[in-house]
Amino acid sequence: MNPILRLLRYATAYRGRLVAALLAMSLYAVASGSLAALIKPIFDNVLPHQEMLGLVALGLVGCYLVKGVGSYASVYFMTDVGQCVVRDVRNELFGHIVEQSTSFFGRRTTGQLMSRLSNDVNRIQQVVSDTVGDLVRESLALLAYAALMIYYDVGLGLVCLTSAPLIVYPLVRVGQRVRRTTRRSQEELEQLSHISAEAITANRIVKAFGAERFETKKFNKASQRLYRINMKVTSSVAALPPLMEVLGGIFAAGLLWYASRAIGTGQMTAGEFTAFLAALFLSYGPIKKLSRVNASLQQAIAAAERIFELLDQHSETRDRLDAKPAELFRESIDFKNVSFSYEREREEKILKDISFSVKVGNMVAVVGLSGAGKTTLVSLIPRFYDVTDGAILIDGVDTRDVTLRSLRGQIGIVAQDSVLFDDTITNNIAYASPNSSQDDIESSARMAHAHDFIVRLPDQYETRVGERGQRLSGGQRQRIAIARALLKNAPILILDEATSSLDVESDLLVQDALSQLMVGRTSFVIAHRLSTIRRADTIVVLQDGKVVEVGSHNELFMKPNSVYGKLYAMQIFDPTDIESNIGRARSLP
Repeated sequence: MNPILRLLRYATAYRGRLVAALLAMSLYAVASGSLAALIKPIFDNVLPHQEMLGLVALGLVGCYLVKGVGSYASVYFMTDVGQCVVRDVRNELFGHIVEQSTSFFGRRTTGQLMSRLSNDVNRIQQVVSDTVGDLVRESLALLAYAALMIYYDVGLGLVCLTSAPLIVYPLVRVGQRVRRTTRRSQEELEQLSHISAEAITANRIVKAFGAERFETKKFNKASQRLYRINMKVTSSVAALPPLMEVLGGIFAAGLLWYASRAIGTGQMTAGEFTAFLAALFLSYGPIKKLSRVNASLQQAIAAAERIFELLDQHSETRDRLDAKPAELFRESIDFKNVSFSYEREREEKILKDISFSVKVGNMVAVVGLSGAGKTTLVSLIPRFYDVTDGAILIDGVDTRDVTLRSLRGQIGIVAQDSVLFDDTITNNIAYASPNSSQDDIESSARMAHAHDFIVRLPDQYETRVGERGQRLSGGQRQRIAIARALLKNAPILILDEATSSLDVESDLLVQDALSQLMVGRTSFVIAHRLSTIRRADTIVVLQDGKVVEVGSHNELFMKPNSVYGKLYAMQIFDPTDIESNIGRARSLP
């Protein structure tokens, strides 16, 4: 569907206001035509004979009053509709974005998505509020002027109207160029948003490496590219009014030649010709506005295309049509010949033919070298990605056969980089359980060893933590995240290197909080801490995307040529002499 027609479908929900705007535009057009028609009695009756002075004067005042009311009402109602459409499109676009799968966000930057939500959506507001309003209002006024010209002189009126293609053709050509250039402009603005968002988010790294000038130079280059493209748009749009002036001058010269002959032969009175000429010149205003409307329309089409491209992309991970709510987890989680690749058939599989089973209440440690696929493996459980082959079964039911909301409602996650929102500590802990009481929130905080430091903060539980929790230390953020998971009280827990970047004191507090969190839950743990690995009921060892060993710590460590044994020894001894270290490690109590 044409982007503009598709965009205007959003406006149909506000048809009452659209009808009111259309009526106001009709009043504006009728009043505009009536003003031109009053020129005839002025020159034929009022000025030469002082006849109809009061009636004509009253008509002038009335026409201007009606025209003003029509103009105000049409602008008000169209702007109202435009704002409503922009709100609806932005809301739908944001909801569509947050519903996308994890792979969607891996392919796009934050700056790109923010540009679509702000710059592109703002661009389309002009089309619904101003452009469409001007298009209809000025077209109706133009029809009124055309009808008046034909009324006074059919032949001359038709000549003027049939000359319209001479004006329309350059408008179309220039509009096509504006559309292409505007799309490039929006893409460059998107890149500018990405550069700025990345530099601001990573401001500590920028400062640590003294890269302020480098980032500024990169931003300046992108800004210069945007400036050049915008000037191309400006040059195209600015060419329209002079073009209209030249064409208008040619028509005016031809009309003067025709009028001198028509008045001389008595075919027209001076008043009729003056009214005809007034209607023609008054029509120049709407034509000039319509030329700008076309340029704005092309810019809006470019923005709308980018928005609808995003809306037409559907999440790779979504509910099946026959998906049902998941039953409460009771028995086991089974990986059955699971394989996965990010790009399906076009990329080598990251996980290959993985099979193992986890009983309810057990703790599973997933270990392996960096890049083995540990995080990807646990990300398949809440369906951040869907498996490429095989299946993950919870109590014998394929996770793809249940709704995402009910599946993820049974899973709690604490990651290495625990993201907190720029909100109060209360709201961050209650993020997944917004109806929780303050007593429940504080109880979860105590279990996570977070209550003591929270009450020392200026506003205690109402303290705002800043963007991504930057006003808190790493250990404090982790304990808030653990309190959030405790309050959710999900039966399945995923811990993705939740303590890898903490100091010793914070690590002890977080480890104890994690122990509280894992009680009675089925836990999948990615960790390098030996204490965590050793107390796991099952250890799954990954190597190059494959499960090479499954068992308890003692079973795997004592196994000859054990991959796990080598990994374990590398953590407690000098990794340069692995074989002798394995023997030393096995002698430990």
